[in-house]
Amino acid sequence: MKYLILISLCFAAAPNARAEEVISLALPIRCQPGLTCFVQNYVDHDASDKARDYRCGGRSYDDHDGTDIRIRNLEIQRQGIEVLAAAPGRVIGTRNDMDDVSVNTVGKAAIAGKECGNGAVIEHEGGWRTQYCHMAKGSVRVKVGDQLTTGQPIGLVGLSGDTEFFHLHFTVRHRGQVVDPFAYGATENSCGGGRSIWAASLGEQMQYRPREIIDYGFAAIAPTMELVESGEIGKHSVTSASDALVAYVRVIGLQAGDQQFLAVQGPDGASLAGNSVPALDRDKAQFLILSGKKRTETAWPAGRYTATYRVTRDGAEVLRKTFDIEARPR
Repeated sequence: MKYLILISLCFAAAPNARAEEVISLALPIRCQPGLTCFVQNYVDHDASDKARDYRCGGRSYDDHDGTDIRIRNLEIQRQGIEVLAAAPGRVIGTRNDMDDVSVNTVGKAAIAGKECGNGAVIEHEGGWRTQYCHMAKGSVRVKVGDQLTTGQPIGLVGLSGDTEFFHLHFTVRHRGQVVDPFAYGATENSCGGGRSIWAASLGEQMQYRPREIIDYGFAAIAPTMELVESGEIGKHSVTSASDALVAYVRVIGLQAGDQQFLAVQGPDGASLAGNSVPALDRDKAQFLILSGKKRTETAWPAGRYTATYRVTRDGAEVLRKTFDIEARPR
């Protein structure tokens, strides 16, 4: 989705930037990438009606012009996750009055021309601009003309505009042209070309991850995507008297051909439950896998229950996560 910017832009051809013009970007959201927040989508590098990210993977969609950094759920969003200025500059556009509601509820027509939702545009030296979208209604705390420093709070992550999950849509432009901050200067049809313009201090935090686990745990009921995304699943913790014990994993970035396995073992090491998902027939933006069992005894036996999640591709393991829980008395 090419989000309409909050101000008018002149889309002139971008000249070759001199080395001193290249911006250095701090993380535009207060979180820990790979731990408390995750890149859901990258900039689309395919000029056709298909999509590919800068590594020629499927972590994008057609015409996507920014980086989507998501948080796990509504419960975390309610704590107030700050959106931050990625570099020093001057605010040249804002919006702050759109409701926080999924586009699936209000429809595309209701947000036409305002796809960014509540947001801000910052102008930086050297012809660079950054745009911050989908912030919470009333949370934008900057105004046009404000001079910002790197890391200065702009607002809070929300659900406004053309979105169906809580995230920051972050777009970088240089002289009107979209720039992928992971692959500045990449040539057309290259895979892994260009260079990162994220600040060196971020280290490996912004490294490319083909697939990522963003939620996992045990519950006393069979989780749904709605329960996980709202954070309500946390209210269904397992005790020794729970009717069921269910392990769950939510993963993003799965690819066609990936196979998934989720196995649960009891305190004695014996298999309690298992789930095997056949090779996917298409890429999946996100997927929720479950494995569990209903209680058949008076109480769950004391001890630690362990779940192991694996993803294999062409016979090779490409992702693994092991986690456990101890069933406690009611």
